[in-house]
Amino acid sequence: MHSIRSSALLTFALWGVACTSPVEEPGSTLPGRCQVEAPLISAQKTDLLFVIDNSGSMAEEQEAIATELPAFLDELRQGNGVEQDFRVGVITTSVYLRAFFDNREHLTGFPDQAGRLQPVPDELGRPTAERYLDEGDPELLEKFRRLVKVGTRGSGQETPFEAVRLAVTPPLSTTRVGEGGNGGFLRDGARLLVVVVSDEEDCSSTEWPPPVVLTEDTTKDLCSEQADRLTPVREYVRLFRNLEDGTGATREVLWATIGPVALGDKRAEAVLDRTPQGTFVRNVDCPTSYGPGYRQREMTSLFDTGLKNLDSICRASFRETLVSIATLARTSQSIEVVNLPDARLMQVRVTREDDSVQTCSVAGGDLTYEPATDQRAARLYFQSSCPRRPTDKKLEVKLLCAN
Repeated sequence: MHSIRSSALLTFALWGVACTSPVEEPGSTLPGRCQVEAPLISAQKTDLLFVIDNSGSMAEEQEAIATELPAFLDELRQGNGVEQDFRVGVITTSVYLRAFFDNREHLTGFPDQAGRLQPVPDELGRPTAERYLDEGDPELLEKFRRLVKVGTRGSGQETPFEAVRLAVTPPLSTTRVGEGGNGGFLRDGARLLVVVVSDEEDCSSTEWPPPVVLTEDTTKDLCSEQADRLTPVREYVRLFRNLEDGTGATREVLWATIGPVALGDKRAEAVLDRTPQGTFVRNVDCPTSYGPGYRQREMTSLFDTGLKNLDSICRASFRETLVSIATLARTSQSIEVVNLPDARLMQVRVTREDDSVQTCSVAGGDLTYEPATDQRAARLYFQSSCPRRPTDKKLEVKLLCAN
């Protein structure tokens, strides 16, 4: 009798172990029943920083950028299943200036520029207190067009890399806008897209005074000839890629350039152009440039080896260029999700351009999952087997039932 009772108890115990649900396992995040609320894709936050060359040769280029901003904004708002939440700010390429007075040469700075967000002009061109524009502003296009026309009284020594460094690091990044800084422009958890527009080479250095100073000799390209004295491009890239996003994570940074490179193949190569007005250093196949774009090209290539983020400042129209940059901005290879109890129960369904639907999952290796923390939401990263494409029509996140 005793042996029969022991056998029965053992059978019951084994039955209990066999019927244990994964939901009841220690540390499980699997829900015990199907959820009514589906996981939600958070709006994709992108902060756009335009870096506009405001030297004396840039009036036509600034006007050309302003003309094509409607196409840029239209493309940026095409979310392909992900809502876009963006804001725009503008800085100039002016950080230091070579000037003459009292028969002496002096090196000075630009206290109202040097990485500072430029004021949004009103209808009469007067500066306002606004320093950046949000996507929901009903006057976004009109204000944006006025904002990119920063004038042509800036430095002839263009330093976009240094201007960006100053803009996105302390003290400017932590000093409030009302107190002369850029604080509040970069949002927690937002990506940063930098768009440089310039007809000359970058001549940036983190040192003061700068080790390379341009002269009035237009036959010389001192920024290229003395490039070993400038801060290496890779050092600026390292700095930008290590920016924090306010949630404890690294901020995702994208970079695009409309600069002095060849129209045909985007190469950087110096040539001398002898004209009735004088001899000028230009980039090959770019007749309106004022120098080769070696550093500009290197910077963009370190963010995209395919150079989809680079185009020539010598184009007659920037429409296609700006549309391409907007496409880059809106097609992120990661999305933020909320109300996702366990990534193993999730599927992402991507409707492609031809209306075919690709189903992707963490379990299948098409996605990787970064769980939520106290400071930031969970995030899904698309892998090469399931990339997001600019032509996608729809993106859905589905939650499978555990039971």
